[in-house]
Amino acid sequence: MFTGIIETLGVVKDLKREDTNLHLTIASAISDSLKIDQSVSHNGVCLTVVSLNPGEHTVTAIQETLTKSNLNMIKVGDKVNLERCTLVGSRLDGHIVQGHVDQTAVCTAIEDENGSWLYTFQYDAQLGNITVEKGSIAVNGISLTVVNSKVDAFSVAIIPYTFEHTSMHTLKVGDSVNLEFDVIGKYVTRLAALGKL
Repeated sequence: MFTGIIETLGVVKDLKREDTNLHLTIASAISDSLKIDQSVSHNGVCLTVVSLNPGEHTVTAIQETLTKSNLNMIKVGDKVNLERCTLVGSRLDGHIVQGHVDQTAVCTAIEDENGSWLYTFQYDAQLGNITVEKGSIAVNGISLTVVNSKVDAFSVAIIPYTFEHTSMHTLKVGDSVNLEFDVIGKYVTRLAALGKL
């Protein structure tokens, strides 16, 4: 489990295809503290560390992950949001994030609000996911609060700290992002669809 509070940015150093799998080697400030078999969120995707080198770690994304996330578009040199799993007993500063990406979205607008930034994202509403005003959402693994919730789109307001310390400053209009919708909202939506509410 994660909280969506990004610890550090990593840089993609190498990408290797093996059958339908993609091995990603990431250099980061936390790589030396990781261990084999540890779960780490990469742009909101929970991946297992499979090998370590000084200052770098390697994880593997399988076909299911590549289909549901934007990792299939990642390039060497790209910045990646990293978060280690939550320690039991620590504060949950963001919200409950599982590291299981529901779908991707496209950035449709970035507005400079003179001290903050408003990012708008559009997603395929036919997949059954929803946002609610002031609800939580993870965008590339970042815990954010929804504003301007619509049927197939939403916006998030980004403060300078988040802009500087995550990959938000690298996003451009047209870029794809990973979305993980609020787990409580997903259960409520599913129960309602089954007529259990």
